[in-house]
Amino acid sequence: MLGEPLRALLRDDANDGAVVVATSGSSGTPKRVRLGAAALRASGAGTAQVLGGHGQWLLALPTAHVAGLQVLARSALAGTEPVELDPDAPFTAGLFAAAVARMDQGARRYASLVPTQLQRALAEPQGADALRRLNAVLVGGAASDPGLLDAARSAGVRVVTTYGMSETCGGCVYDGIPLPGVEVDLGTEDEGAGRIRLGGPVLADGYVDDPDLTRQRFVTDDGRRWFVTDDRGADRDGRLTVLGRLDDVIVSGGHKVEPRDVETALRGLPQVQEVLVVGIPDPEWGERVAALVVLRADARGVRSDEGVGVLLREALRERGDLPSHALPRQVETVGQIPLLATGKPDRTAARHLLTGGGRMGSSPIVTWKDG
Repeated sequence: MLGEPLRALLRDDANDGAVVVATSGSSGTPKRVRLGAAALRASGAGTAQVLGGHGQWLLALPTAHVAGLQVLARSALAGTEPVELDPDAPFTAGLFAAAVARMDQGARRYASLVPTQLQRALAEPQGADALRRLNAVLVGGAASDPGLLDAARSAGVRVVTTYGMSETCGGCVYDGIPLPGVEVDLGTEDEGAGRIRLGGPVLADGYVDDPDLTRQRFVTDDGRRWFVTDDRGADRDGRLTVLGRLDDVIVSGGHKVEPRDVETALRGLPQVQEVLVVGIPDPEWGERVAALVVLRADARGVRSDEGVGVLLREALRERGDLPSHALPRQVETVGQIPLLATGKPDRTAARHLLTGGGRMGSSPIVTWKDG
């Protein structure tokens, strides 16, 4: 599966080779990123150091994007062959468990998953058992629900949250702590948060055939090279907390709303299984807080009609987790949250659905007296 070219690229004496990988396109048009051999080696070595050593990997993500490519690169560095899930088959707990069973039981065993995959595996006994048999499960590509992480850890799964992007050879901050050699800078603080910049040996060479964008995003200050992200973050107890993308912040009636805060609150309701929150243009408020919601199969007191939004909003109001201006004004029920090929939530598709561009539940836009 790996092939000699990739193994040769990652040998210690290879310094001029590179791999080109496409970004996910979650922030617009996908870009082509050039990842040098030294950066890939630094990323793989840092991961092995933090996890306790090299091992065998489960490949459950597309190799056209950085998370799947990194499984191949880490395997090449470890001298192991990954066990691959069928890329053309939907991810299920059964297929995941069967793949874990094929892994070398005498080696350290790892998997890299997106939150949706972790949730599906954890929901079935065979999937949960397979998760426990792994030495570590990296979870990235999208923000993870704290409740999901707590449930996985309570079930005995060693979950490690990762933060990074194609431009940093994938995840370079694990559980809020940078990998060896990686640096985090939060720039100028704004309301306790700043724009995240990442530095260190894992940085990409730049964008293919786009020198202007490379100069804009890869900057050098006092001899240190940084990648300027589109994310906001804060240092909390010595760990990086990613608050969300700069352009994801919803400004409704002059108030700033963090979509992740609303998503966390909605996931805390017993009726809600999955959720994605985005801002939708609103003629009165500028933007309104809107949510796509997947209801639990056993949800009681909720139907896919105009009462869903009212019920969930009132449940949030009673819990007091959110200020009034952050309560969703539009809620639509869907069978599943739209995802990109990388497993990240597709916010563009969500906005398309919420503005009437596709089939969904029938909850209308509603107005409350408290705004």
